[in-house]
This record gives sequence, structure tokens and C-alpha cells, in this order.
Amino acid sequence: MRLLHTSDWHLGRTLHREDLLPAQRAFLEHLVDTVRAERVDAVLVAGDVYDRAIPGLGAVELFDRVLRQLAELRVPVVLIAGNHDSARRLGIAARLIEQAGVHLRTEVARCGEPVLLADEHGPVAVYGVPYLEPALTRGELGAAAVSHAAVLEAAMGRVRADLATRPAGTRSVVLAHAFVVGGEASDSERDIAVGGVPSVPASVFDGVDYAALGHLHGSQVLRERLRYSGSPLAYSFSEADHRKSMWLVDLVPERELTARRIDCPVPRPLARLRGTLAELLADPALTRHQDAWVQAVITDPGRPERAMEQLRARFPHSLQLVFAPEDGGGDGLPSYAARTRGRSDADIALGFVRHVRGSDPDPGERLLLREAVEAAGSRGEGGRG
Repeated sequence: MRLLHTSDWHLGRTLHREDLLPAQRAFLEHLVDTVRAERVDAVLVAGDVYDRAIPGLGAVELFDRVLRQLAELRVPVVLIAGNHDSARRLGIAARLIEQAGVHLRTEVARCGEPVLLADEHGPVAVYGVPYLEPALTRGELGAAAVSHAAVLEAAMGRVRADLATRPAGTRSVVLAHAFVVGGEASDSERDIAVGGVPSVPASVFDGVDYAALGHLHGSQVLRERLRYSGSPLAYSFSEADHRKSMWLVDLVPERELTARRIDCPVPRPLARLRGTLAELLADPALTRHQDAWVQAVITDPGRPERAMEQLRARFPHSLQLVFAPEDGGGDGLPSYAARTRGRSDADIALGFVRHVRGSDPDPGERLLLREAVEAAGSRGEGGRG
């Protein structure tokens, strides 16, 4: 059986306010083309379909469109809710649309209820385990503790119990949305540590033929049968070097498995540039980044005027500007309290200007600031009288 494993679409997400809906539309068209060209038997979506619990209309329309296209191809789809999704909203009408071959697994109660598929080699049981918030799901699952590891272990107990009732030779697939030990995170995943230690051991998935994971945005192989597909697009500059892809997985009898990566379309490369503004504007080696989405770290000792405007003259798609002078732009003291201890209000105000702008106020600005601070102090004293 041939499976296409994808996850973390985050429909509706932006990249530093850059609209990504056109790129997400291109990815979903690519997914449908891949299903058709590779003769895929089922599509697995391991959570975070949307970027937020209440998605925008454009994101919902994209989701509706891709489900209709896959239903028209008569290719089953199994989806789970991720930590960005609202499980209840995503699961609306789930039992109704199953008739079209779209299987939404958003309820904890259905962890042990597989989607049953079959090919010439026999049955395949596909279990969907949605994102499990420990404090909210411990009771229903009867988990031993309020932790990510405990609730996922309890859910997998239900999976194993059901699998034990299936005919011998039944192949098993689990979709899960979790942070598994050994995975490498990026800057664009939402922290799930609020439920305790966020990671779970890989051993929780022992015994299944394939675990299709979601949550981490980099494509990763933790074990031969335990993989993250990663997000189809880069959602932070920490993913500039990621190769975005999906896994095409073939399950054959005798627990054999083969998998290969299917690259996703790249709407625009990401580039992380660092140097003084003059260096970034003049370095001929940076010409290759002129069509990229750019994050520029400016190391000038003082904050240059119109820095973003100048950058965009050379790099029209610059999205983020970070000011990080090589000397750190500070006085080396460890805290705000230490930096302000023993200093007058006027000195603190002058220091703030220096910190924000990267250079000292000129004599005229110093005079104005001191007069303003003194005037404010006089009014305050008058008010207290």
C-alpha cells in the first residue's frame, strides 16, 4: 500500500506578514498532482491543518478545495487535529464526510478506532491520534499522570488493544502529533511544554508498521518506521536550510517498508544575511539573494537611517530587519536594575535613546531631554503637594 505522509500545513499562516495563501495553494495542487502521478492509495495528514483555532475564510476554502479534489480521485484521506487546530471545529460533520473517504480523527474517544484500508496483500489499519493536551485528556484516557508521555502511552494502549483483535498479518499505521525525543525543533512550532515535559519517547510507538508524525517542521527520520514529514513551507527563517518535502511510503507484507521524499514547491528561497548595511548593499556575492525573502542582521555600531528602505532597494523581498551591533550595543551590565542603579532620570532617558538608536543624542537633544525630565519632575512634585 502506498501512503503519502504530510503534516503541518498551517493554512492561513503568514511569514512576517507576507501572505502565504498563494504558496499554500500551489503546495496543495502539487499534493493532488503527486497523488495522481504516484498512484497513492491514501493520504495521511498528521495535524496542524490550520494555523489557528478559528481560521480565515481563505484557509477554509483551500482546505475544502483539496478535500474535494482528493475525494474525486477516490483516494482516502486520514487527518488528525494538531495543537494549532480546534479539534471540535475541525471535526464538524466528521462522520458524515467519511462517506466521501475523508476520515477526520479529532476525538480522543476514537484513538482506537482505525480506518480500515486494504490492498492485494491484505488489510491495513490506520489509527489517528490527535494532539493530546495532558490536562484535558488524562481523565478520558485513564492515563497514569498528567504528562504528554502518559496520555500518548494510554492512547497507544487503545491502539494496541484494537490491533490485537485484527486478523493476523494486518499492517498498522499511526498518525500522531507530538514532540518525540530526538526530534529537532525550529522557531515556528508553538511550545507545548505547558502540559509538562513536552517530549515523549520514541518507544511509545513500538510495534506499529509506520508512525506518521506531525508537529516538528523539519523532515526527519527518527527510526525507519518513525518519521516527521515536516511542514510543506518554511514558516520561520530558522528553516532557511530545510528541504521541504512529503514522505511517499510503501508498506508491503512481512513488515517491509520503503520511503522516499517528494519535494514541495519553493515559492521563494529564504536568506539570512549579516553584516553592516554598507556591506549588505555592496557585496557582489549577495546578488544571488535578490529574489529571496530576506532576514537582515545589521551590525553597524549605530542604527542606520532608512535601513529597511535601503535594503529593499537591493533586496525587494526583505521581511525582517534585526539590529545587532557587534559590540552588543550595551554596557555589559547584567540587568535593567543594574544598568539604572544610581543614575538620574535624565541619564536613564539619554541611555534609552542611545540603546534604541545605537548612538548618543546630540547636544541639542540632550538639552531637550533634560528640560523635559525636569519639567515632568516639577509637575509631579506639584501634584503631590
